[in-house]
Amino acid sequence: MPRIAGIDIPNNKRIVIALTYIHGIGSTSSEKILQQAGIDQSVRSRDLNEDELSRLASIIEKNFMVEGELRRLVAQNIGRLRDIGCYRGLRHRRGLPCRGQRTRTNARTRKGPRKTVAGKRSVKEQRG
Repeated sequence: MPRIAGIDIPNNKRIVIALTYIHGIGSTSSEKILQQAGIDQSVRSRDLNEDELSRLASIIEKNFMVEGELRRLVAQNIGRLRDIGCYRGLRHRRGLPCRGQRTRTNARTRKGPRKTVAGKRSVKEQRG
């Protein structure tokens, strides 16, 4: 498995797809990187030689913020929103959607699995 930016990219995938396994690189960025490096998009990652791998690694290192550095920046940005107490920061703090989605139904990705709350019992059930 070739190793780029601290990540083992899969051997049997096309290099344009394999680069997207690096956090911070999507399909568009992957295509631009390969164009700059002069590498065909259809080649498999196992078929790359050391020279091509080093060219890819240097382009990514120079022009893109990836992996740990990017994760740290995102965490700092969220921490800043929490600290200043803005609406988005409060939503992050409570684990709710920040971008205006409805929460009465859906929003399960942010809220987690349902926590069932017992409903009120009717008057007839309480007497019996």
